[in-house]
Amino acid sequence: MANYGMAFDYKLCINCKACEVACKEENGIDLGASNHRLWISERFDNTQDFFELKQINFIQNQCQQCQDAPCIKACPNDAIYKDDNGIVRLYKDKCDLSLHCMSACPYDARYIDNKNKITDKCIFCADTRLSRGETTTACAITCPSKLRIFGDLDDPNSDISLTLKKRKYFQLKSNLNTKPKLFYLN
Repeated sequence: MANYGMAFDYKLCINCKACEVACKEENGIDLGASNHRLWISERFDNTQDFFELKQINFIQNQCQQCQDAPCIKACPNDAIYKDDNGIVRLYKDKCDLSLHCMSACPYDARYIDNKNKITDKCIFCADTRLSRGETTTACAITCPSKLRIFGDLDDPNSDISLTLKKRKYFQLKSNLNTKPKLFYLN
């Protein structure tokens, strides 16, 4: 099987929200819902002089697909697991909305899905696109800036592996040692 991850050339983001709309459409989420599965936030570069225009970067937020996922450990019902592709998933029938997983997630990536009465998050389109044999996510294929690079981290010839060899990157809250599989390219 694969070991999926995603890299973002985040400075290319134009905040068009195409990724958010594609994700919601793919996963049956109401278009008006905020911070569901993935969302874009603004970050200001504060290094410039007070009177100069500050640079705005748009940061892609979603489940970081931690290799050492705190949400798995926090769930009292063993409802959260990693599938054969290394994707952190949920056994929906075991979720009792105890919300321990939400409290444990340092990235605020989990949310309450009121339709299905579960906690939910991004699962890299594992139950839709990947299960049909497609090789990328709805957000990656829809992005007009092509800033998302999705693929198998264990395949040395995949686009994501080749990109991570060539480019410098950072991971969000890497000091927590959750070992996220999302990479933000410098």
